[in-house]
Amino acid sequence: MKFTLSWLKEHLDTTATLDQIAEALTDLGLEVEEIADPAAKLGTFTLARIEDAQQHPDADRLRVCRVMTDEGEKQIVCGAPNARAGITVVLAKPGDYVPGIDTTLGVGKIRGVESHGMMASERELELSEEHDGIIELPSGEVGQRFVDWLAQNAPDKIDPMIHIKITPNRPDALGVHGIARDLAARGLGTLKPVAVDPVPGAFPCPVGVTIDAGVAAKAPFFAGRVVRGVTNGPSPAWLQKRLRAIGLRPINALVDITNFFTFDLNRPLHVFDAAKVAGGLTLRGARAGEELVALDDKTYVLPEGAVVICDDHGIESIAGIMGGAASGASEETTDVFIEAAYFDPISTAATGRALKINSDARYRFERGIDPAFTLSGLEKATRMVMDLCGGEASEVVTAGALPDTARAYGLDPQRTSRLVGMDIPEADQRATLEALAFALRATWRMCRPGAPTCWARPIWSRRSPASPA
Repeated sequence: MKFTLSWLKEHLDTTATLDQIAEALTDLGLEVEEIADPAAKLGTFTLARIEDAQQHPDADRLRVCRVMTDEGEKQIVCGAPNARAGITVVLAKPGDYVPGIDTTLGVGKIRGVESHGMMASERELELSEEHDGIIELPSGEVGQRFVDWLAQNAPDKIDPMIHIKITPNRPDALGVHGIARDLAARGLGTLKPVAVDPVPGAFPCPVGVTIDAGVAAKAPFFAGRVVRGVTNGPSPAWLQKRLRAIGLRPINALVDITNFFTFDLNRPLHVFDAAKVAGGLTLRGARAGEELVALDDKTYVLPEGAVVICDDHGIESIAGIMGGAASGASEETTDVFIEAAYFDPISTAATGRALKINSDARYRFERGIDPAFTLSGLEKATRMVMDLCGGEASEVVTAGALPDTARAYGLDPQRTSRLVGMDIPEADQRATLEALAFALRATWRMCRPGAPTCWARPIWSRRSPASPA
């Protein structure tokens, strides 16, 4: 599971440092595998100012620049089209390692002219893919560390990425909000609530949903709605940057939104191009020999009984695992059907293993997501689709029923201390449970045979271990 520090702070109000957060995560059992901190690569680069830029005597596309640095004026040959007198730039000196070109600089000669360093582009510093020219800064003093300038003026450019290892019993940590809740309970800040602003349906949903009785146990709940009149182009820069930071390639706004919710709130979703859906959508078991060309452009022969989503044309999606290419959302999509469902973990895992498909959706469904957040996740996704792509939403259609995952457990503070081998005061145990969204509902009374007295224990209950609420 990957996320960035700024992403975490959208769910956790905290002043904890990156090191404190990493230590707490590992202590909680969410072992930190890697921290990719862009600032660590940028510590040697400083700000400089071009005093003069003249045409190179032997190269039309090169300029010989006099550059004021913290070590005095230096001569640097530069091929960037925007290299000119008066601009503040980012300087890499001889001896500096430039990560974007995997090179340690030295003093060199370029077409016969000596050059003492280079002025860097964003791609050369691995800040973005921008490489049309060198970085121009609107402010800054000569000699100031570039990483310090970024911290003051563009902190998103040096947003650390944290990669944690998730054990099979921690599906709640497959969303950034769940990780934030754990850290808040640990005392590293305050958890921010997830606000759900339902979208009123403006028209009846033209796509109906049904569940075949034969797969009701494997796929107990199916919901969705149409948003018509959308414009599906590239997603905004903030969303693309967030996805790229965790290793995902932005595709288009509709698909990027579903990927965002998968990692943000552990709510896998799927979007169908509604114009490509014939009739309604039905969850049923696959028949022997049926095939699907999936979104990865591979053809899969489906195991008999695997849960699939079909329309009148045939199979359109492998439930909980991967959608089909034929009905996927593209930049030409104007009407979209947003699907939110709950699929049985064991069934999803079996189908995924049989097909050898490893997807982010399968990874979550087979470990267990929060059924109770299905409709709330659909509402939040609808709101984001309309905010980023426009359009108007239909009424929500549903099939089946959400499984009841409510649980209640008796709390024996002494037994808890014995199990963990630490003396944890009862008040601390209660406070931790409350911070993890458990609630004291009642008490239960226990009497041992022949014992003169009985004692009461509180019952703690919680809707779901993975709930964002």
